[in-house]
Amino acid sequence: MVPELERHPDDYVVTKQRVGAFLGTNLDEILRGRGVTQIVLTGVATSFGVDSTARSAYDLGYNVTMVVDAMTDRDADAHRHSAEKIFPRLGETARSEDVLKLLQHDD
Repeated sequence: MVPELERHPDDYVVTKQRVGAFLGTNLDEILRGRGVTQIVLTGVATSFGVDSTARSAYDLGYNVTMVVDAMTDRDADAHRHSAEKIFPRLGETARSEDVLKLLQHDD
């Protein structure tokens, strides 16, 4: 893990039971309990796990951002199809550089 992704005491760990992160887990309950309305997705199976999680998040009413350069797929064409055709229908697509700029805080 990179230092920016090290666990913090208030982090939750959700173990996926199915293809997507919502089905069979308490992820929705955890997020709603914390007042979360925006989800930023990355992952290792763009056209499978990320796609499934994005669809569920969209169906559950979350604002969804898919960080397309922070995900990958075994099939480059499948990744490209998800990023260009599917994800724009579910929310916003972005690049990691842009998301990180938005998350920076001026202290």
